[in-house]
Amino acid sequence: MQSSQEVEFKVGDKAVYPAQGVAEVVSIDEKDIAGTRQRFYVLRILDTDRRIMVPVSNANAVGLRQVISEQEIREIFDILKERTIGFDTQTWNRRYRGFMDKIKTGSIYDVAEVLRDLYRLKANKQLSFGERRMLDTARTLIVKEIAIARKQTEEDVKNEIEAIFFSN
Repeated sequence: MQSSQEVEFKVGDKAVYPAQGVAEVVSIDEKDIAGTRQRFYVLRILDTDRRIMVPVSNANAVGLRQVISEQEIREIFDILKERTIGFDTQTWNRRYRGFMDKIKTGSIYDVAEVLRDLYRLKANKQLSFGERRMLDTARTLIVKEIAIARKQTEEDVKNEIEAIFFSN
């Protein structure tokens, strides 16, 4: 994955902020913080219109990354097609914490695993309220990023993902 390399963004670029989704770099500002001049990416989260400032020097550490490539999209679909599910005996709150930790990593692969596991779990038992919300969050993060990467509608991507679970 790309998180190991330094990424530089320009105004207008799309970037992915962990657990928040795809954002647009709306400006790069300089501010004096504790007597030191720092540069910040000012991001607008596309889904919520929320603005976030990320120090340029800290962008990699917080997991800010570029939108995924077509090759990575194929890997996401491979993860979604896997049939393994290894947490049936865990309590829902333990599962929930594990899923939340994965979503917070910012790795699209971890988010895909959460989506896959929750879809598989949903086929066997009723999800808790928190798990249903997390399923929606994981689906939204993946659908929005793939739609932007492929320049497709979110509805088309959502249908393609759901077809995996209905045919599998």
